[in-house]
Amino acid sequence: MQSFSIASGKGGVGKTSFVINLALGLSQLKQKVLIFDADLGLANVDIMLGISPKFDIRFVLNGSLSLKDIIYETEYGFSVIPAGSGVLELTQLNSNQKLLLRAQMEEAFSPFDYLFFDISAGISDNVLFFSQLAEERIVILTPEPTSMADAYAYLKVLYKKSKIKNYKLIVNMAKDNEEGKRVFHQLLYVIEKFLPEIKISLLGILPYDECVKRAIRSQTPYLIYCPEAKISFKIKEIAYKILNEKSRKKDKVLEEFLERFSAL
Repeated sequence: MQSFSIASGKGGVGKTSFVINLALGLSQLKQKVLIFDADLGLANVDIMLGISPKFDIRFVLNGSLSLKDIIYETEYGFSVIPAGSGVLELTQLNSNQKLLLRAQMEEAFSPFDYLFFDISAGISDNVLFFSQLAEERIVILTPEPTSMADAYAYLKVLYKKSKIKNYKLIVNMAKDNEEGKRVFHQLLYVIEKFLPEIKISLLGILPYDECVKRAIRSQTPYLIYCPEAKISFKIKEIAYKILNEKSRKKDKVLEEFLERFSAL
């Protein structure tokens, strides 16, 4: 199993939409994918998919169910661990809650090829916790200066806290490839100047497309809603890239994932 955290620093950059469509793209490549909605107090994945799971993470944290019990299989071929919505106490996990999740992860995650933590915006304790837990980290930003500033802040805080050095970047809502590359190189320049220990690579550039808004309103992944749109082809390219990268290196076993967790 390969695990990714997907973070943004700033809200409103299309992070959850990216996660959902990437999960769908990989599932179309015959991969078993699980999305863990790690925005625990403000769930978004279920809303964007138009689903109403009977159980969510609250039932695990109160001891009623296990993580495996609340996995929801969507009609799109990937699965979801739902978060709660409007639940203040979920916005910061305590040590006992983290240990409870730890004890159940191997059984819940082992059937899957990919695990995506869809992390909330900002730099809260939950954001840093799930970022450290994953094997790899994807950061999403847009051409807006505030998005670039918040992405830099996220990278800085996570490095200062955990010394994590390597990140993949997605530039979303770009006017064209040139703008996407410009945004990447602007952030790269700042990082090389002030945080030279950090290494970032460009995973992909996603164009601005009105069909994304229409797909979100219809609560349908844009890979389904507008399969011929340029952004749909781009997300498929990223899915292929991730799959090819996994095949070129030795696959990480679940035990390594659990070792990272136990070290937190």
